[in-house]
Amino acid sequence: MSNIRVDLKRTTDRSYTIFIQKEATLELPSYLKKHKVGEKYAIITDDKTQKLFGNALLRYLRKHHVQAEIITFEEGEKSKRLSVVESLAEKMVEKEFTRKDAIIALGGGVVGDIAGFLASIYFRGIPYIQIPTTLLAMVDSSIGGKTGVDMRCGKNLIGTTTQPIAVFIDTNYLKTLPVKQIRNGLAEIIKYGIIADQKLFKFIEQNLNKIFAHEEKAINYIIKRSVEIKVKIIEEDEKEKGKRMLLNYGHTYGHALELLSGYTLLHGYAISIGMVIINDIAIKKKLLKKAEAERIKKLLKNTELPTTTMRTPTLKDIASDKKREGDYINLVFPTKIGHAIILKEKL
Repeated sequence: MSNIRVDLKRTTDRSYTIFIQKEATLELPSYLKKHKVGEKYAIITDDKTQKLFGNALLRYLRKHHVQAEIITFEEGEKSKRLSVVESLAEKMVEKEFTRKDAIIALGGGVVGDIAGFLASIYFRGIPYIQIPTTLLAMVDSSIGGKTGVDMRCGKNLIGTTTQPIAVFIDTNYLKTLPVKQIRNGLAEIIKYGIIADQKLFKFIEQNLNKIFAHEEKAINYIIKRSVEIKVKIIEEDEKEKGKRMLLNYGHTYGHALELLSGYTLLHGYAISIGMVIINDIAIKKKLLKKAEAERIKKLLKNTELPTTTMRTPTLKDIASDKKREGDYINLVFPTKIGHAIILKEKL
């Protein structure tokens, strides 16, 4: 018998920069030219974001002599399907995009997940840049390289971990965001405070009015601090083998609630309920004091996020979650505001 070893040991630098400022996208043409990300760019966005920001971005890039085309799909979580990714890929082929080109993901979390996944598989992988337009996407899905689509039996069950080349967080986009979408993003920001930073949690408690009024200093602080927390965790655990699981606090039950609602429940709203459910379990396990859980629930209520559900997901409902390992599932429990732990629970 002959043995031939395939030696592929190598290190690849996947580092990238996250730009956070008003009008950050104005710097995009010079960045693309300087770093030669692609020869041509496919702006992947949904039909709603196309009208709000997509057409303007396309004109701006072309004005600065950057070759670009815009490709859209129907807005909403219902579009996170393999069939939509295939349709987008076919449109890219029709427009003659090659492996020397790149994708710009412009939109919320659904756009970022779909565009990032498409970039990771198109011609076996091309570069992509994230431009999140919602608060939720700015602090969560645009960072860390998670991409993917849903299946009928669960959320984000097909995907890759593929880091973007850069992330441009342009806080100007928040000016047109409906208040329900600010709440949607705040659920994730509150999550960061609970798992990693009591100071951030307290800041939100004391500055809700400023946040909802789009006061620049308050908005910049909660975005920057959330990004810092997520980046630190990802740097330690890119592939979610350990510490990155902390980011799933509230998500196992939250994802089940999204599925049960037919994805009519906003992600942040589902996570809000999911955090309350897991807090109640933590109290029963004597991991979390009731006073801490009540403080968390009070902030969620003050943010006007939901904290109850007509039907609490069962163990069967969460069994298809991607964090399952055999007969066990990893759950994140807060032990106090600012700290959380990961425990394996039997299904």
